[in-house]
Amino acid sequence: MDLITRYLDHVRYEKRLAERTHALYTLDLQKLKDHADEAGVALQEVQSAHIRRWVAQMHSGGRSGRGIALILSGWRGFYTWLGREGLIASNPVQDVRAPKAPKPLPKALHVDDAVQLAEFSNTQNNSDPWLNCRDAAMVELLYGCGLRVGELVGLDVQASATAKGWIDLEEGEAHVLGKGSKRRSVPVGSKALEALKAWCAVRAEGLNAATAEQTALFIGQNGTRLSAQAIWQRLRQRSLQAGLSTPVHPHMLRHSFASHVLQSSSDLRAVQELLGHANISTTQVYTRLDFQHLAKAYDAAHPRARKK
Repeated sequence: MDLITRYLDHVRYEKRLAERTHALYTLDLQKLKDHADEAGVALQEVQSAHIRRWVAQMHSGGRSGRGIALILSGWRGFYTWLGREGLIASNPVQDVRAPKAPKPLPKALHVDDAVQLAEFSNTQNNSDPWLNCRDAAMVELLYGCGLRVGELVGLDVQASATAKGWIDLEEGEAHVLGKGSKRRSVPVGSKALEALKAWCAVRAEGLNAATAEQTALFIGQNGTRLSAQAIWQRLRQRSLQAGLSTPVHPHMLRHSFASHVLQSSSDLRAVQELLGHANISTTQVYTRLDFQHLAKAYDAAHPRARKK
């Protein structure tokens, strides 16, 4: 009985693997044997250099980092068993890792969709004008200033010794407490200021005797500070009401803010400051979004790029 068959019998009965898992182990170990046969080495003689070469071949062949990691896991288990059987001195897969999967690009709205959401006003008969006014101001701040949802939650009506953040309507600035307890100031655009002034004019209607001293800028109908979860829910609902095909969450508006400012200005340092990123490498992910935008524009406009 060959080594792979012995090992598969071992894991099937000792570990009581499900049939599907056992079938996947069989396929992965057959790949290992094929590689070893092609290299002219016995399974017991495989070295880490062989494993790394085969990982590179799988990766260049288009297999994902996650898929390679699963294969390596099966191979690692096989060689661990060979070691326990006294057939090898060391595990050649032990220190080999799969290539890291590329970080997914942050999801940003198209400019037209972002503007459609920002300009949306819920005029349905059953809509609450107070909620509509509040939610419009939240959208304008998230998209117009690139705030994190936690920074929005922390905003107070006015500056104080205990305020985490506030809006200076006169100067047109948002002062927020970001990650790492770092403060920053962000300009507030004219549309956002209009929405904020409209909200501040009606905000007190949501207060009662018990909540009259509430300092939070954005409050619920019970007069207490809105939670991040509540903002997520309201934004999702509002984006669908506005006719967007994809439900929007607060961080998507932050991504959209960064991407759209970068597309217009190409000033990466300015975007870094506006977002409050400690390291510019965090901001550089938006250059990939910007390149996607440029690539699409090229494909649509350049006569040598158009598909016939």
